[in-house]
Amino acid sequence: MELVKDVISAKGNEVWSVIPESSVELSLGVLANKNIGALPVLNSNGDLVGIFSERDYTRACAKSNTLCLECPVSEVMTTRVFCVNPKQTIDNCMALMTDKRIRHLPVIDGTNLVGIISIGDVVKAVINEKDILIDQLEHYIEGSL
Repeated sequence: MELVKDVISAKGNEVWSVIPESSVELSLGVLANKNIGALPVLNSNGDLVGIFSERDYTRACAKSNTLCLECPVSEVMTTRVFCVNPKQTIDNCMALMTDKRIRHLPVIDGTNLVGIISIGDVVKAVINEKDILIDQLEHYIEGSL
């Protein structure tokens, strides 16, 4: 069973983040430039205080006809952030993402943000795991194991 640490190891643990005072415009620019869907929001101590996603921006726009791109990202970010640790299973992540209807999970090891996994990462890992199982079953059936 694949673990979160395996996914982070394969994809890399580089995490881009912003601070609560960062403007929405700057945050959207990071999302676009890095081709990612969410940014952890870290305070000056490096603590996770929120997450800003494309979905947060879309919802903020829907609520306000005058959304200011210069407003701080803290005004539109999600503050109730669900996190996982490196030892959790990918199946557990998929269940959490499905239950909470979220697309990104920050990975916290102790108190340190060590990565972020997306629903795409989780689906890729699940498919890979199933492909390996199918291959093993085919070899077993053929008698070549």
